[in-house]
Amino acid sequence: MWDSIRNVLNVPEFRKRAVFTLIMFVIFRLGVHIPVPGVDATAIESLFNSGNLFGLLDLFSGGALSKFSVLAMSITPYINASIIMQLLTAVVPTFEQWSKDNQDGRDKIQKVTRYGTVLLGFIQAFAMSYALKVNNALIDNSWTMVLMVAVILTAGTCFLMWLGDQITAGGIGNGISLIIFAGIVARFPNGVNTLYQYVQAGTINVFQAALFALIALLMIVIVVEVTQGQRRISVQYAKRIVGRKMYGGHSTHIPLKVNQAGVIPIIFASSVLMFPITIAQFIQNDTIQWLATVFGWGTLGNTIAYAVLIIFFTYFYTAISLNIPQMTENMQKYGGFIPGIRPGQPTARFIDRIMTRITLAGAIFLAFVAILPNFIGWITGIQGVYFGGTAVLIVVGVAIDTMKQAESLVLNKQYQGFVK
Repeated sequence: MWDSIRNVLNVPEFRKRAVFTLIMFVIFRLGVHIPVPGVDATAIESLFNSGNLFGLLDLFSGGALSKFSVLAMSITPYINASIIMQLLTAVVPTFEQWSKDNQDGRDKIQKVTRYGTVLLGFIQAFAMSYALKVNNALIDNSWTMVLMVAVILTAGTCFLMWLGDQITAGGIGNGISLIIFAGIVARFPNGVNTLYQYVQAGTINVFQAALFALIALLMIVIVVEVTQGQRRISVQYAKRIVGRKMYGGHSTHIPLKVNQAGVIPIIFASSVLMFPITIAQFIQNDTIQWLATVFGWGTLGNTIAYAVLIIFFTYFYTAISLNIPQMTENMQKYGGFIPGIRPGQPTARFIDRIMTRITLAGAIFLAFVAILPNFIGWITGIQGVYFGGTAVLIVVGVAIDTMKQAESLVLNKQYQGFVK
């Protein structure tokens, strides 16, 4: 491992990109501490001390939401716009054609996604600003102040989107993912300090703290194993002669990931469950208030609904993102076949049957990961310290992708040196 790290650090290109990424992280963390003018921050921060759903959102923003800084909405509108665009690509012929085109088509999709980010960001920012007005958290409750706060929050999200693009172009890995990664990691010392204060105050004993640490370590190991887990389907390519050259005659495999959908189903499910809670803040209706109580964060109804929705969205998103008929068609076009399975529809049914089985394991894993914070609170008695499998899932996934990016830089440099 140390040899690999030494090889990476010896590459000047990697060092340059790593320093640039760190500078972008510093800018991001500075923005977290710039408050939105005209907002009573103390009235907002009290909402985030109970480890509830707001704690999850605050974790993704790196603490910007509880401080209600200019980056309070984090990069969430961009993530939502990207998911919506990906779903539309599967049903809108124009978007589907763009996705199959060259770089020009992908640039068009990215442009639409950015416009969608601004629109979704402003809607979310305006809703947050209006909620502040209703709860008297604004120093001036005029509509001018509401509009100003909404514009500032939208600008903060646009800035983070630009920052992510800069990291992608001049840094290491996917810039948007790294921003979320930096926000989650930045909250880790806070959680450790809160845990230490609990022990010092006698709220929990050393055994409970050790149990919490053991569960956290075990969760990291499980997430790493499942994230890397895959089912490999052997594929054999027949020999074919084109002109005077012979192609094919080799074997490879199709890697079907256990967690094909990633963290997307958790985002979908949490968005659905947030709807009745959000509506209840604006409409004083008995039925809506009852739904908000039943499906409140941490309740039994919320936990069961959360798990069921995650399993449903895992299958839904996997079916959208993995085009098995197209995969089978491409395989058949180049002379590939699965040993013992006829090409065409039998191959598609075979892959679909395997994918259905391993997706069930991935869906159950994601549901367990999402509801883990509730069980940690019940088992250890520790409240106010948000440690969820969702955060670990994101951190592990981004870390693995970044390592692969670094490895590709090293291999590219070594091959260039060999050619020279």
